Amino acid sequence: MNTKKAIITAILALTLATSPIIASAAEDTKPAENKQESATVTGEIAASILSAYIWRGQELSRHSAVIQPSATVSYRGFSANIWGNLDTKPYAVGNERYSANYTETDVTLSYSHKVGIFQLGCGYIYYGLASLMPGAADPLDSQELFVSVGLDTILMPTLAVYKEIDHYHQWYATLGISYTFALHEKVGLKLSGNVSYLLSTDENTYPKYDGNGIATAEKFNNFHDGIISVSLPLNVVSTLTVTPTLSYVFPLSEEAKYEMRARGLQGAFTPSGKDSSSFLYGGMILSFSF
Repeated sequence: MNTKKAIITAILALTLATSPIIASAAEDTKPAENKQESATVTGEIAASILSAYIWRGQELSRHSAVIQPSATVSYRGFSANIWGNLDTKPYAVGNERYSANYTETDVTLSYSHKVGIFQLGCGYIYYGLASLMPGAADPLDSQELFVSVGLDTILMPTLAVYKEIDHYHQWYATLGISYTFALHEKVGLKLSGNVSYLLSTDENTYPKYDGNGIATAEKFNNFHDGIISVSLPLNVVSTLTVTPTLSYVFPLSEEAKYEMRARGLQGAFTPSGKDSSSFLYGGMILSFSF
């Protein structure tokens, strides 16, 4: 963990040294959305306060608020983002009580370029992972490469493909759309939807689960999770936005239902006793841009 912290500290120091102020886009969003190419340094700082942390259909917190700070700087299509997750009340199966726990720090380096109506992107993500419960063994960190292509049309469809290159041996693809209704010059209503497909290339690190929530000797290869979100961005001033948000995450296939339930955090005597295969959560995002 010391090496991980040293890497993160170095990246933050470099970012601060090359910009008069650090900025960020909120993970999800992870990775942060790329801004248009600019000859000046731009960016955002943001913090999300949410009722749960759900990532790619996996329940990573339960009955606990999470705080997710992030910071992004961008220059001529290049972006650097750092994002974290603080679980204010880690879930315990029994009667244990845990103090707040910092569970994850991600670093994303990306490049985006617009060609006509196409928005093309690529990048690298480093996931610095810590145990969900204080004192437990940390999971192995993860690294991904990704490419994306979006269309500058009415629903802004965007296809992104992620390839894990470290320990977990999988491909993950998403297709998303979004639309924002202008309710007022300072208020919008944003609706978005996202579907995903997960292809495991190793049954040991990412297996398929059966109906009883038991890992099999097969690889997962099917549609995975869907997300429907609604948010209400309020532009308080030109650089400050407050966004209430609500999301519903659900499985897109029976295999995904078994997998999402098996990976849920609910304590149960047998894996089949868990009930977490879909999730409703929300909260508030504060962001400052320059």
